[in-house]
Amino acid sequence: MGIGPITSDDAWMRYAIRLAQRAQAQGEVPVGAVIVKDNLCIAEGWNSPIALHDPTAHAEMLALREAGSALANYRLLDATLYVTLEPCVMCVGAMFHARIGRVVFGARDPKTGAAGSVIDLFAEARLNHHAEIVGGVRAEECAALLSGFFAARRQKTAVA
Repeated sequence: MGIGPITSDDAWMRYAIRLAQRAQAQGEVPVGAVIVKDNLCIAEGWNSPIALHDPTAHAEMLALREAGSALANYRLLDATLYVTLEPCVMCVGAMFHARIGRVVFGARDPKTGAAGSVIDLFAEARLNHHAEIVGGVRAEECAALLSGFFAARRQKTAVA
């Protein structure tokens, strides 16, 4: 971590993109997440399900776990979670339980997105927690990272 105060969504998303690049360098789907409270990074994560042999090791989940440990509290009130890809149902559920106040994501996920693309859990009135959602921050850059990763994977498979 070791990053000082940053106040813009754009700058925090750039940081999350660097974390996504770390995932990509490890052969994982390039998704990065950072959790911010009082303009300071309190936790970060990048996709690691392959390396950790854990289907729940999404960037958001790892960041949520780290943030809970850092604050010695599973409630992350007044925190913002930045993630390069629209969160899935599992990750949104964990965000609800953590009481994340704000979620900022980059690229939309038309296959598993749970913040408006496939389903919008944040808009579900029957649920007891609602976060502020901001989508599309550095969306093109986030999407390009993902599409480049999958194109390279397809090319590698075609050659093999």
